[in-house]
Amino acid sequence: MVSPGARPQPVRMGVLGGADIAVRRMLPALTSQPLVDLVAVASRSLAKAQGLADRFGCAAVEGYDRLLARSDIDAVYIPLPTALHAEWTTRALEAGKHVLCEKPCATGPREATEVVTAARERGLLVMESFMFLHHAQHARVRELVRDGAIGQLREVTAVFGIPAPPRAAAGEGHALGSLLETGVYPVRAARLFAGDDLDVVGATLTLDSDTGHDLGGSALLRAPSGVLARLGFGWDRFYRCTYELWGSEGRLTLDRAFTTPDTHTPVLRMERQESVRELTLAPDRQFVNIVGAFARAVVSGKGFEEHADDILRQAALVDRIRRAASPDSRCGTRAPSRKGKSDTT
Repeated sequence: MVSPGARPQPVRMGVLGGADIAVRRMLPALTSQPLVDLVAVASRSLAKAQGLADRFGCAAVEGYDRLLARSDIDAVYIPLPTALHAEWTTRALEAGKHVLCEKPCATGPREATEVVTAARERGLLVMESFMFLHHAQHARVRELVRDGAIGQLREVTAVFGIPAPPRAAAGEGHALGSLLETGVYPVRAARLFAGDDLDVVGATLTLDSDTGHDLGGSALLRAPSGVLARLGFGWDRFYRCTYELWGSEGRLTLDRAFTTPDTHTPVLRMERQESVRELTLAPDRQFVNIVGAFARAVVSGKGFEEHADDILRQAALVDRIRRAASPDSRCGTRAPSRKGKSDTT
């Protein structure tokens, strides 16, 4: 705990792996956040680790276990392929490190429970890196909705699609499908605006005939209040990253909602019967912000249960969507075979 008025010591952090999102966004954020001291980065290749260490001013470590064994690291950020998140998050917690893990932290409820149990048993923080939640644009949207700018909220539509699987998902056979890689963003947005008690009315996934993994899908959710959430997601399609809130008296739309660049100037489009307004907001640094939120939680010792519960709720809802769209039901469809097509990402 930090005494009132005292300046907290930076949280000493390490990074497991050099995934694209780490190199482009999180490592720069770690070095820019004054509440964090980037101590080391690990890779299975010492040469790769050294290249990253030279670039970001920290130590290079060969092997993830060696980084977890270091006594000068309080917490780690994990940007490994999705299939490895739960395993290495649990190992990091068992090594006594707080964890900020890329989303999704777990591939299903069982893994989520194992991760949260490991954190709770050791009194450590585990936080899922939904960085978009820490961009100021969404707080402004919530204020507008709360103040009745579009009347009573009736429906949330959230969409995230990209032209190809993320690099980390595509490599080494770890691709687990677009629901876990892109769908988790609209799911989390639905929870943000419609609440946590969401029932899955229906869902569908389009499956790759070669791998069985989903290329895209959609879901319809309903809150106890009657608010609907319509979600769309996938890869191998035109880029879309947006949500729309439809109310009794108007609607509000936000583009670049999830993967917002630091320099991007958000524009909220608000439509009512008598007017159309565009509200221009200031740019914000969501990766720097989430690192700061993580560090403040570590230092204060507060919010650990909130983040643990959030991981469990997210994993449970994603699993219900997957079950609703089971290929054993009429909801599942299979895309044509992609044999002979390039898998370059």
